[in-house]
Amino acid sequence: MIAPDAAHEIKLSDYTAPDFLIDSVDLTFHLEPHETRVRSQMHLRRHGVHDRDLVLDGEGLTLLSVRLNGHTLSEAQYRATAHALIIPNVGDDAVLIIENHIDPAANAALEGLYLSSGNFCTQCEPEGFRRITYFLDRPDVLARYTVTLIADAAQYPVLLANGNPVCAEPMADGKHLARWVDPHPKPSYLFALVAGNLTLIKDQFITQSGKTIDLGIYVEAHNADRCAHAMASLKHSMRWDEQTYGREYDLDVFNIVAVDDFNMGAMEN
Repeated sequence: MIAPDAAHEIKLSDYTAPDFLIDSVDLTFHLEPHETRVRSQMHLRRHGVHDRDLVLDGEGLTLLSVRLNGHTLSEAQYRATAHALIIPNVGDDAVLIIENHIDPAANAALEGLYLSSGNFCTQCEPEGFRRITYFLDRPDVLARYTVTLIADAAQYPVLLANGNPVCAEPMADGKHLARWVDPHPKPSYLFALVAGNLTLIKDQFITQSGKTIDLGIYVEAHNADRCAHAMASLKHSMRWDEQTYGREYDLDVFNIVAVDDFNMGAMEN
């Protein structure tokens, strides 16, 4: 089992700016309880003038391959440790593709991607994304995310991630695919993924400019009749944001997932 690490202290006085920034990341998940395959394609660039190596955070990952600007790197061209992937000579602008395996069912840390009551869930705050794939897992690195989820259609009929849904289609062998695109740069701790057998409670919200937002609350079936107050509160809060701050919701959908045994209480992703 993947157990939690001992707590460590992080001090503001130790802060240094990131050596690299990630502008966009394209993630593909082949979801399986014990052997989920993750493919990450990052467009990254050097931040500032320096010649330091690229150091990506990673915990409990099985590294499969590394490609830099179209070339597969040999094990002599990078160094993988228990906590990082270190790649020298990245250049000032690069496309990096990493493939790795993770074991969500054995993830007792309940950080990153884990399996709970038959559903895939994520908990990435504050530093859980590094348990999903190698990344600059820090709040001052903001990237745009495209996420493709592939899973068994019968076991996991609901496939959710951040942003707007742009594609959903059946595949061979009883699987299906869903793709989500988040156009707004965000830190890795806000990444969210849910896959499972959940019931959808639907509604809509009309913004002050007349845009229709699809609202969804996903719950286990036995909680389907307990969502009315939550939906009403959501609509009231969206209207309050508009009336108080002039802030209109900027995506096409707003989803909430509420399951009995989520480990964090609530997450704003």
